[in-house]
Amino acid sequence: MAVQEVRGRCLCGAVTYRATGTPRHLTHCHCESCRRASGAPFVSWATFRAADFQFTGAAPAQFRSSARAVRTFCGTCGTPLTFQLTGAPEEIDITICSLDDPETLHPEDHTWTQRQLSWISLADGLPRHATTAEE
Repeated sequence: MAVQEVRGRCLCGAVTYRATGTPRHLTHCHCESCRRASGAPFVSWATFRAADFQFTGAAPAQFRSSARAVRTFCGTCGTPLTFQLTGAPEEIDITICSLDDPETLHPEDHTWTQRQLSWISLADGLPRHATTAEE
């Protein structure tokens, strides 16, 4: 999937961003950290090269959600925007549903399904991984 540029923003529009290049690892994540950070049963992510991503509006707030990751969100409206592993600074994950056109990117699998809530029933036919897609 070749994407030249995507743009996104938070709910109030204060924090905006753009990413260029081809995304990889488009996934629905069911881990507890993503659920708690979003208040949703899972979060859809797309990974871009960090060098191809930039915030273009107000600076987001940051939260170290674990010893190995930092999340950004709008400090005004609370919209979750990015996730970045400290051990992989060359990559950044963006929340697909914060894109101006979330239909642009389609998740390709489900990760951390061992943490999936029991009342979620999925019939999308996408591959499912108990933890990460790499394992």
